[in-house]
Amino acid sequence: MFDKILIANRGEIACRVIKTARRMGIKTVAVYSDADKHALHVEMADEAVHIGPPPANQSYIVIDKIMEAVRSSGAQAVHPGYGFLSENPKFAEALEAAGVAFIGPPKGAIEAMGDKITSKKLAKEAGVNTVPGYMGLIEDADEAVKISREIGYPVMLKASAGGGGKGMRIAWTDEEAREGFQASKNEAASSFGDDRIFIEKFVTQPRHIEIQVLCDSHGNGVYLGERECSIQRRNQKVVEEAPSPFLDAQTRKAMGEQALALSHAVDYASAGTVEFIVDAQKNFYFLEMNTRLQVEHPVTELITGVDLVEQMIRVAAGETLSFAQADVKLNGWAIENRLYAEDPYRGFLPSIGRLSRYRPPAEVVEEGHVVRNDTGVYEGGEISMYYDPMIAKLCTWAPTRPEAIEHMRNALDGFEVEGIGHNLPFLSTVMDHPKFIAGDITTAFIAEEFPDGFDGAVLPGNTLRKIAAAAAAMNRVAEIRRSRISGRMDNHERRVGSDWVVSLQGADFKVTVDADRAGATVGFDDGTQKRVSSDWTPGDQLAEVRVDGAALVLKVGKISGGFRIRSRGADLKVHVRTPRQAELAALMPEKMPPDTSKMLLCPMPGLIVAINVEEGQEVQEGQALCSVEAMKMENILRAERKSVVTKINAGAGDNLAVDDVIMEFE
Repeated sequence: MFDKILIANRGEIACRVIKTARRMGIKTVAVYSDADKHALHVEMADEAVHIGPPPANQSYIVIDKIMEAVRSSGAQAVHPGYGFLSENPKFAEALEAAGVAFIGPPKGAIEAMGDKITSKKLAKEAGVNTVPGYMGLIEDADEAVKISREIGYPVMLKASAGGGGKGMRIAWTDEEAREGFQASKNEAASSFGDDRIFIEKFVTQPRHIEIQVLCDSHGNGVYLGERECSIQRRNQKVVEEAPSPFLDAQTRKAMGEQALALSHAVDYASAGTVEFIVDAQKNFYFLEMNTRLQVEHPVTELITGVDLVEQMIRVAAGETLSFAQADVKLNGWAIENRLYAEDPYRGFLPSIGRLSRYRPPAEVVEEGHVVRNDTGVYEGGEISMYYDPMIAKLCTWAPTRPEAIEHMRNALDGFEVEGIGHNLPFLSTVMDHPKFIAGDITTAFIAEEFPDGFDGAVLPGNTLRKIAAAAAAMNRVAEIRRSRISGRMDNHERRVGSDWVVSLQGADFKVTVDADRAGATVGFDDGTQKRVSSDWTPGDQLAEVRVDGAALVLKVGKISGGFRIRSRGADLKVHVRTPRQAELAALMPEKMPPDTSKMLLCPMPGLIVAINVEEGQEVQEGQALCSVEAMKMENILRAERKSVVTKINAGAGDNLAVDDVIMEFE
């Protein structure tokens, strides 16, 4: 076994690998750029090596710099994590030449599966179901149209060297096939330096389901069940679970056996994932093979009890798998939510900055309940513009799917993140969505269920009542505290009234609060009651409340006359007033937000790359006004309507915050 390994990655996956290596008694070496000098993975590793400036193309993906770190540290093996150099055959080759073990598959397997055209041909030869399509070289748009007609619309045009959703277009007509071919070709050339395009049948009502495989270098292999990854946004996974709520045992077995057949066909050795598209009739078709550890691997670990990172290390050290397919048992249900530094209220634009508050829910390992959080950040740390915006992967496990979902809801509600935009509210909303609860999901889930974007959750009446009852009980505690602080200690409880009006999400609840030492009974004017108990005290930013015995987790902030409460994806202003105060509040005019319709505001913290217009220039609807770069993405801001630029407040090279005014119009 190795004494020391280097992790050629950063963030949460580097931390994840370090945890397993530490448990195995293996020392670890981290690598870091200037931006990651104080990163969590650097703190956790036994030693760390600086490899260059923040941009990944000057540090994390420069093979020579990683190899120098390997030599200087004396590491015997390298774990690449995912992304960066994890599927680069030249990196595996460089390690092999230096006599250093690559904790991943052989170079040949990486090459074979890295090219989508080659991989589909190999899959077909190995007896794996493939989507009907044309894998040959397509000369021009006319040929693309001809092939699309032969396959039958709709079709998917894909970049051969693609990944991450780039170079992909769906075509339903000849015109869309013609336009899509050129657009995919251009995008593929700029993103991957390879403009080859192939065409295949587009599967309607598709689910994205993948099989985890694990093979050693002695010809042994197992499949560890499947993961449902259908909830995606722009072809990037957001929520994953294992097993799939859709598959039956027969389909699972068939998919697993085909995934292993492909793995053996390319002499695969390590952990890998074979991805499939599955239609409504449970027909499944090979999509691609990822020759690395997947982001969503924790859900497989939770239902199988197999530490995939440990197995990768053991395989790389030449060991034989210690278990066979008959030993693999799927136990319970696991769900993963990816926490991203992106603002769901602004079209999921990237968000960067300092984590002024970062308090994940407590990790739990119990017989009937697991909460796991894989993360690479800490409170006070920076979310950089240079790397992937994923902050953490929150996972829950329970014996059944409904229980795993309920534990996830409470874990999301208890996850405190401040200082940046994040997608926690959106994830909570997905967990409460009827289609997700029913397992009725496809890869179009987000596009279909949130066609106009995300504006926050609208909570149902029964949930509002629970929050209203909790707020009324919490308000009573706060009122008693205020009485004590004022110095009026005598009979202070009698001066706190029992009648209140709780207003939230456009609803008013007239309540009566009857408190005792164990909690409070909150009565509503329709005669119903709710029993509330909690140890919350004023100033606490997290309230763990029980309403009629059921857990309710609330993020709590103070506002005038009440609380800012965030729960289940909703961000609520909750006012708790006396009946007379409520009566007067109803007469107050509503304060209108400032008019920014004649301004272009910066939608995210970022760098102005270019200003495309001048003061006094007339602009047309849809015209590019400027470009803003953040999180490795360049965003073009366009005019919403015809107007004239009257003032430009920023220039190329300026770093702007959210809502900074870039330019103004007449």
